[in-house]
Amino acid sequence: MGIRKKSTKSPPVMSHEFIIQNHADIVSCVAMVFLLGLMFEVTSKFAVLFITVQYNVTISTNGPEETPINHFHHGIKDLATVFFYMLVAIIMHAIIQEYVLDKINRKKHFSKTKHSKFNESGQLSAFYLFSFGWGASILLSENFLSNPSSLWESYPHMLMPLQVKFYYICQMGYWLHALPELYFQKTKKEDIPRQLVYVFLYLVHIASAYILNLNRLGLVLMVLHYFVELLFHVSRLIYFSNENRQLGFSVWAVLFVVGRLLTLSLTVLTVGFGLANASNQGFDLLTGNFNILFVRMTVLAGVCLTQAFMMWKFINFQLRRWREHASLQTLKKKQAPSKNKGKKERANGVNGVNSHAADSPRSRKVKSN
Repeated sequence: MGIRKKSTKSPPVMSHEFIIQNHADIVSCVAMVFLLGLMFEVTSKFAVLFITVQYNVTISTNGPEETPINHFHHGIKDLATVFFYMLVAIIMHAIIQEYVLDKINRKKHFSKTKHSKFNESGQLSAFYLFSFGWGASILLSENFLSNPSSLWESYPHMLMPLQVKFYYICQMGYWLHALPELYFQKTKKEDIPRQLVYVFLYLVHIASAYILNLNRLGLVLMVLHYFVELLFHVSRLIYFSNENRQLGFSVWAVLFVVGRLLTLSLTVLTVGFGLANASNQGFDLLTGNFNILFVRMTVLAGVCLTQAFMMWKFINFQLRRWREHASLQTLKKKQAPSKNKGKKERANGVNGVNSHAADSPRSRKVKSN
């Protein structure tokens, strides 16, 4: 993330600098238009598409007291809802930046590199903490963890509880908001390709799980991944406050490898074995059934390639750290003898300091009478 420089001179209206400085206020006004649309009957039907979750299906439970349960499925109207919550994500990003991160930056006086990384980790720590907590509560309430076979049983999982669908809507809205943030935060050109790959991988995996009705598997994998990423960015924030505190990176390195293995295991178990042995093999858009060999192999290949890419980046990162640590240790060893030599030279009278007893003035003994 780039550093926004404040200037005493106000930029021209609708110029690039004006939009960047006031983008949170502009986006807030756009979001307010949709909220005001709910107040009028003429525009309420249009505004509802953006604000509320669409495609409601009411299911009656069998029993003495029939209690209707609302479930939801996905559709093209979800794009409007994702757009609205993308605006909300931009507003929340600006609030966290201005009222939390900027205040800490002013106190710490970070360098430009640390400033950028601190902002990135601060924003992602807040998002990962919120997403992990919300996703874990859904997993517990829906009993997905206590019954792992529910990840593939009764597929396709076209009907979702409100919390699951809204979770996916917010996730897609957040990662879409990262694209305009590249412009708003004045991201350096050399950092843009890395950020685009990062955002693209998130959007493809989340949207694929949502469209292919693998929302239960996707939810479990997101919670697992967000926990590991939360630990990394919190460790980086702690490291910026005190560079001697690096224990978090060691714990993260172990959990990162474990997370990749669990992700592969759950995906192979669900897609490679669970869905492959299911009785409802076939392709049907109306029922949302995508349980065919081509789709299963595509999903497995996509997850495996992504995990391999992440491990490759992780190994390169660790090797670079080890090289830097080794070079630092070598430099310290080279400096140690020179320091000892300097002490000996000073002890032997170098730089105008003599410690020989013959050269130093002797104190005269006072004869006692």
